Amino acid sequence: MTTTEDVKDVAIDTPPSAETLDKISEFTVLDRRGEKHTFKSIYNGPESDDRVLVVFIRHFFCGSCREFVSALSNIKPASLQKLPSPTSIVIIGLGHPGLIDSYVTQTKCPFPIYADPTMKIYTELDLVVSRAMGARPQYFRKSMACVVAESLVNWVKHMRTGLMFKGGATGQNGGEFLFESGPDGDGGRLLLGVIGWVM
Repeated sequence: MTTTEDVKDVAIDTPPSAETLDKISEFTVLDRRGEKHTFKSIYNGPESDDRVLVVFIRHFFCGSCREFVSALSNIKPASLQKLPSPTSIVIIGLGHPGLIDSYVTQTKCPFPIYADPTMKIYTELDLVVSRAMGARPQYFRKSMACVVAESLVNWVKHMRTGLMFKGGATGQNGGEFLFESGPDGDGGRLLLGVIGWVM
């Protein structure tokens, strides 16, 4: 597990080992209905594009990640298909799958969203654990105070749904991983690298 103190020593552009990717390939994520999908199937399924950007976010009540996904949602899926290598985006959160629908409504996200409530994939990928706020990201459209306030309001709203305390571990961070189909065209996937941490 990588903690805040370790961040300065992490090479964020170093992909996980082949052994790690093989290990987590059969780990499962859940869709909005709670149905299971193997991790590998979301970036190497029969209908996967040549490139798949897998974005791991923090918990589903994280205002910073909500702003990030909202900004990402300005990208039209159709425009990604016009790139030299057709590309798609998949988002994974670490809370209860029952929160996905409301998250889509808030962010207007056009991309598939899954949940990893066990955090097994996050753990094996050694994603940073930190509650540090960090500098205000450029993609923020609102003040930090507003983002925090909206997160609290959203959290309280889920008291009646029973999901108030199922948004996910608040200290777990995320990251982005870009997968590309293998050069031999056999459907295999190469991990091109880690794009960066979601802070």
